[in-house]
Amino acid sequence: MRNIFLTFLFLLLIIPSYSQTWEQVVNSPQYLYGEGWGVTVAEADKQALNDLISKITVNVEGTTTITENERNINGNIDATTNFGSIVKTYSQATLNNTEKVILENEPEAHVGRWIKRSEINKLFELRKLKIKDYVQSAVNAERAGKIDVALKDYYWALSLLQSLQYPDGMTFQTEEGDEVVLMTWIPRQMNEIFSNLDSSYVKKNGDDIEIFITYKGLPVNSIDYTYFDGSDWGNIYSAKDGVGIVEMASGNQNENYQLKYEYEYKGEAHIDKDVEAVLESIKTIPMRNAYQSFKKNDDIRMNSHSKNSNSFSKLSQEKISKPKEFQASSETKDVIDKIIKSIVEKNYDNVKSYFTPYGYDIYERLLKYGKAKVVGTPDVKFYEDNGTVYARGLQLSFSFASGMRKSFVEDIVFTFNKEGLIDNLSFGLGKTAEDDILGKGFWDEKARFAIMNFLENYQTAYALKRLDYIETIFDDNAVIITGAVVYRQNQPLNGEINGIQFGGDIIKYNRHTKDSYLKALKRSFEGKEYINLRFADNEVRKLGKGGEVYAIQISQEYYSSNYGDKGYLFLMVDINDPANPIIKVRTWQPEKDPDFGVYGPEDFM
Repeated sequence: MRNIFLTFLFLLLIIPSYSQTWEQVVNSPQYLYGEGWGVTVAEADKQALNDLISKITVNVEGTTTITENERNINGNIDATTNFGSIVKTYSQATLNNTEKVILENEPEAHVGRWIKRSEINKLFELRKLKIKDYVQSAVNAERAGKIDVALKDYYWALSLLQSLQYPDGMTFQTEEGDEVVLMTWIPRQMNEIFSNLDSSYVKKNGDDIEIFITYKGLPVNSIDYTYFDGSDWGNIYSAKDGVGIVEMASGNQNENYQLKYEYEYKGEAHIDKDVEAVLESIKTIPMRNAYQSFKKNDDIRMNSHSKNSNSFSKLSQEKISKPKEFQASSETKDVIDKIIKSIVEKNYDNVKSYFTPYGYDIYERLLKYGKAKVVGTPDVKFYEDNGTVYARGLQLSFSFASGMRKSFVEDIVFTFNKEGLIDNLSFGLGKTAEDDILGKGFWDEKARFAIMNFLENYQTAYALKRLDYIETIFDDNAVIITGAVVYRQNQPLNGEINGIQFGGDIIKYNRHTKDSYLKALKRSFEGKEYINLRFADNEVRKLGKGGEVYAIQISQEYYSSNYGDKGYLFLMVDINDPANPIIKVRTWQPEKDPDFGVYGPEDFM
């Protein structure tokens, strides 16, 4: 009886408490609230959230100067913005800041949701930080010749600007120290990029046209485009180091070609839910300079040495230590020729004897990664390191039926073991990334090549879902961290790893053991048709102790058939044994921390 009485008393106390709190919310100007009713709590809660979002929209529209209007940008862009729908793009983030109360339980559920008005202003501030991050990323990418990243990040920043209360008031400080208004400065930057792109016809292989694209006279590191095949615009294609293809309809004799450089990237916006929601709410902002035409008989702006010409490396070409070419045997050259022929003829089994079982497994995975096609006339060169021979120069285009990224070009690197069999294949780095590593002349030559090989194998392992390789490159006691940094702590992480004491500066994260990380990765791989990693930026530093230990910071974009994200990857890699690199630390963060930016070695030593 005593327990029943106490339970009844508790209910009497708790019900007025909820009622009083809700009463305060409803009557206070500090809050916006929504209500919902339904048979279930979930149904009522959904209605309450929708009601709350509509009130947030009305509240924001009432304090802004851009309700429904026409905007003129740079004199030639007209975009009608329904600001009410754009404000709703904040709803996903808003949900994290709302309070909830069940006013009546099922079967006649009544739910209340509310948010402080001050929290709404924080949402705008967070979006401003994201816009600045995209703009800075675009500036860095343009300098590195990664024009696909530059155009995408500029356009996404421009789109996000339209979801601010006062978009015309947001400024950005350039590296020259100028304070610019982003709403007009970004379109100017994009048009400047378009004006520095130049595409030309190289040659025809069947129905495929090989093209060459330069930016400021240099082979563009990466650029995405679509083209008009005479009847319709095709899906998105990608060029790498200037080389791209156009697949014309069978029998098409057209000798005039029109490209449109991609800048909207709506199909990739799922890596950022804010961007995805905004792009769905606004009309495409037209960029008329994104179109470019050329003819078959135009001057070909790629000669025999263009692919090996200067890149967008920060270093002068004189400081870049090129690997010494190796005079491979006639048998090794013949193997590569037969493999190229097998890909062209799609007769893959007849080259199986030239691979180790491990190497052929990777070869099959690579061919299954997408519809593979040889691009141009391969100019294969060979390099040797301690008995291992590398063959570089074959370029393949990969196509996907999904259409999200129908075709892109990759360099293929073949690794021959000491017995002359192919034991590994990987996607090669872009030329600028290679030059940045090879230009570290104060590093040991073997170390430079080992870092390049490591990065190539790393990105290929995730693309081809090579759990076997990934398992071998992680230290058994590796620090593996994923998540978002909220604030910094002064306490160090517990323990040492191979004599290295790891410091703090991490508070909100998922810390994995090697085993738990690999299990999670396996589940992730099983649910994806394909994976594509794109490195937008990379910085490599040699650490002062531990021998050949290097810190690698990478801006990474991750795409797959059902998931995507963008963030910053940090790797601390021990390559004292170049053939067996070991990752000591791997961290991933979705955005730069406002205090310390991207994780680096100083956070773990």
